[in-house]
Amino acid sequence: MPLGIAVTTTPTEVEYVADLLWGLGVVALSEHWQSTGVVILRTSLGDDRAAVTASLNTLPVELDWMFEDIDDNVGTEWRDHVAPVAITPDLAIVPAWIDGSVSSARTKILIDPGPTFGLGDHPTTRACLSLMTSLIEPGTTVIDVGCGSGVLGITALVLGASLAVGVDITPAALEVSTENARRNGVQSKWMVTTNDLTTIANRYDLVFANILAPTLIDLSDELKRLVEPDGRLVVSGVLDGHFDHVLVALEPLRVVDSLMIDGWAAVVLER
Repeated sequence: MPLGIAVTTTPTEVEYVADLLWGLGVVALSEHWQSTGVVILRTSLGDDRAAVTASLNTLPVELDWMFEDIDDNVGTEWRDHVAPVAITPDLAIVPAWIDGSVSSARTKILIDPGPTFGLGDHPTTRACLSLMTSLIEPGTTVIDVGCGSGVLGITALVLGASLAVGVDITPAALEVSTENARRNGVQSKWMVTTNDLTTIANRYDLVFANILAPTLIDLSDELKRLVEPDGRLVVSGVLDGHFDHVLVALEPLRVVDSLMIDGWAAVVLER
């Protein structure tokens, strides 16, 4: 039986807490309003208790939450209601379990996120993918910090990158992203690790970090180190109009482009 989490919050905080959970990469979220004046949010972040706890501990606030078993059907019923995500007229992210012919896009990236982040429908992922289409050139090297399902790195490879590395704290990302790379025929160019960023010696033409603002700040020195002298850093997971503190942490990199979708921002920086 799949492992879920139940987060208890208040009616005034429910939207904020829900946004935090969406930012961690949950693919389904249900609200249960109680007569006692509290709201319980139910979702899943995978079946690895240690990894789930670690993910929740990255949040900027401490949540009132607990593990709970969830029915198999409840844990997967969201799959019946998803559709391809159009990034551009020529590029779409297609859930791996549906008929890809429903999308007319020339390039289709097949993704099954399993218990990880990255089906392609979250505004931060869509923004990163949209910006990516003008940044990838043949031979570009890419690293995705917080890779989840591998959707960003795998798309980069399909678009012409020569190498993509995924980094994530969630062990499930190893198996899920590797399988997604195989599904899209780029497994020989994809590498994924749960090692600390400090262990990665190489620099990359494109560094993606689609993670929450507090983590972006904590990792800012390492993110800057990973960028080639003429490379670019793309950060997301920040709210539109509320990320100046992130940009300060990433100085002396400067903003050269940005994209806002549904209140979330993705920002391109270079030296």
